[in-house]
Amino acid sequence: MSAIEDPVTAPVAGADGEGEGAGAGTGRDAIVRAARRAFTLRPYAEVTLRGIAADAGVSPSLIVKRFGSKERLFNTVADFRPAADALFAGAPDALGRHLVLTMVRLRDELRGDPLLRVVFSLGNDDERTLLRERFREQVTGRLADSLAGRDRELRAELIAGQLLGLGATLSLHRPDGAGARTPPERLAELYAPGLQRLIDGGA
Repeated sequence: MSAIEDPVTAPVAGADGEGEGAGAGTGRDAIVRAARRAFTLRPYAEVTLRGIAADAGVSPSLIVKRFGSKERLFNTVADFRPAADALFAGAPDALGRHLVLTMVRLRDELRGDPLLRVVFSLGNDDERTLLRERFREQVTGRLADSLAGRDRELRAELIAGQLLGLGATLSLHRPDGAGARTPPERLAELYAPGLQRLIDGGA
């Protein structure tokens, strides 16, 4: 289990000011991070609100108040739209650079990768299928619809794959790998041209 913890999300500590006494947004973020970690590393049936609450540093009753049920919390975790909104907000002619810089920023803000849970989820077939269907709809499909030229679906899949590869590489070599020591602008300088070529259609 520990072999895949790092590629997904960093541990969520309950002693970092994100308990019930913190602001509403911060407490919610702590719950979502803990839930993302729990649903990624364990099958749905083995995840409990009590365990998520302990990881987030809040009470189970606060999770029920904010989300209502484990199912609704899972649906929140399985939603890739917020990440896609940020990733695809750049101008088409500079989207490759924007994708790299936004991935790095989101990883810092979320204390984990916004996309890799689709790869590392240990849920049952139904849960994994749901995550992948949502990823295809909310990430790959949305990107394909925004591209011009030939092979849009293929290019979108390849771009998504490169983003997943970037996240996995940064996670695999943290905390002291070369990627962790490299400024985001330099990462974009090296990684974005390949993405941009796919965005432009290989021209």
